[in-house]
Amino acid sequence: MPTASAGAESALAVSPEFIGVTSIASTVLDSGMTDALAWIAIGAFFLAIVLQWRGEPDAARVLASAAWLVFGVFWLTMVPYYYYDAQSPLQTVLSVAALPLCLYTGYLLYGGRQSLLLLSKAVAIMGLIYLPAETIPFVRQWLIETTAAQTHFGMELLGHSPGINEGANGYYSRFDFDPDETVTGRTTYIVLACTGIGSMAIFGGLIAAVKAPLRRKLTGIALAVGIIWFLNLVRNVFIGLASPWGWFQQEWLVSFMTTYMGAQPERVSFLVAHNYIAQTLSVVALVAITYLIVRIVPEILEPLEDVLFVLTGNEYDLFEALGKEEVRADGGPDADR
Repeated sequence: MPTASAGAESALAVSPEFIGVTSIASTVLDSGMTDALAWIAIGAFFLAIVLQWRGEPDAARVLASAAWLVFGVFWLTMVPYYYYDAQSPLQTVLSVAALPLCLYTGYLLYGGRQSLLLLSKAVAIMGLIYLPAETIPFVRQWLIETTAAQTHFGMELLGHSPGINEGANGYYSRFDFDPDETVTGRTTYIVLACTGIGSMAIFGGLIAAVKAPLRRKLTGIALAVGIIWFLNLVRNVFIGLASPWGWFQQEWLVSFMTTYMGAQPERVSFLVAHNYIAQTLSVVALVAITYLIVRIVPEILEPLEDVLFVLTGNEYDLFEALGKEEVRADGGPDADR
């Protein structure tokens, strides 16, 4: 969500901040190249899955390896956005690291690590869940405006009712706080990243990709989506109130952020709430949700083992560590493997 400086004495125009990501799109993002790279990568992943299903594992490995290369380049194009527009250290580091990690994954797959086709399948399904929300206008608008309305309801429960008007993204997603009554003179608006669709896509892709009884898979998806939805609304309300009301405008913090982080003084509360507190807690939440989902759909440990191998170079037996050896052996009760 973005924040806007609307104070009468501010030299800045009213330009809200976002709880999610973008304020000024980079040239690369505006060109459509980023979306094109994402669709090409996801399409190649799906074609590789089809080749594997048709009994052509070697062709599937080669194509999926190429898809990982394109996927890595996609993340590289996101670096300027995360660094300059979102000013998010965590997302910048992750997007920089994504290229070498994707290249290494493709290299391992091309070299014969067949199990990585399952991880490739999971990424393909994640993309199929996320990309329509990113690239189809009416889907994106519905998600953003629905999330804004629900976040506003959460604010009302805490005694704040600013109203909603049109944000910089053209959707009714901007919380209409009066700049003369708030501490910072800024407000926030909802963008796609504020909807939680990215995290939902991750768990949806992992669960859908593995072989497990349908009932357990549906239960796992429902639990993951429900928890992410609730925590995401809490996050949005927190950032949406912290920014205008200056919860983190302490003098020492403002001095540090402006001196060493290049932040604008009136944006400190937003940056601390969004880029540091909320994003750090989001990582903790994802780990906790993963633990819960593993108890319901332990089959997702298989692609997670490959993720750990790519990250560390070491083999891990998560099934044995968590006492789920029987799932690796036969796919679990009633599973059609």
